[in-house]
Amino acid sequence: MNSDSSKNTQSPNETTAAERSSTTTASSQSLTFAWHWEDTLIAGQKRPLAAASDPDGMLLDACRRQDEGEEGVIDPFWATTWRAASGLDKFLDRVDIFGKRVLEVGCGTGHAGIAAILRGAIVTMTDGVADPLHLVRLSLSRLGLKADVRVFRLGEDHLEGEKFPFILGSDVTYLRELWPALLESADEHLAEGGEVLLSDPKRVIGNEFREWIKQYPQWVYREESVELDDTPEHPIRIMRLTRRE
Repeated sequence: MNSDSSKNTQSPNETTAAERSSTTTASSQSLTFAWHWEDTLIAGQKRPLAAASDPDGMLLDACRRQDEGEEGVIDPFWATTWRAASGLDKFLDRVDIFGKRVLEVGCGTGHAGIAAILRGAIVTMTDGVADPLHLVRLSLSRLGLKADVRVFRLGEDHLEGEKFPFILGSDVTYLRELWPALLESADEHLAEGGEVLLSDPKRVIGNEFREWIKQYPQWVYREESVELDDTPEHPIRIMRLTRRE
């Protein structure tokens, strides 16, 4: 009797061994670049995160292809786990996301989204291109976690009828051209009373985003800082956006 009841104790955010094996095989076979496991501090513990082995080389290759006139080549900034993701991870200790639906945009290697899952959130992890999502699936499989992982281009794609109390984005304000699309997607998918949490390492472009968003009075902008243990003198900025009531 007791053994039967213990069979159904799996968390909805956890996967079975069979699921992990299947996902790892499929995702690793889909990769077109070298990758490795990188011990990363996520939700307060060192955990393995799948990462590209040569992000600098991948960026140089993308630049070369762009210079040669190849169309549709996107700079692979997703190949590196940026400090902004670590800052957003740490900031999640300050908000109640347990049991809440969370949308991560521009997830890259998935650090922030995985941090949200480990804190009990139900997470949809997205990026504008497919390559980083293979890494995300590998990490989720290795960690025994579940998430909805899909391509989602800001301002172009739509998650029909889906609303999220939280939308996360780390280092997604680095390009001015993306700001209108980011705001459009946030407005469409943020639940009533929800909050958008964006992080960046206090770049000048982030200051410009803060000034730019003032032209949209429907959004309330607040700013906080998170210190990281490795370089506390260079804190991460957290941009908190909510709709004006």
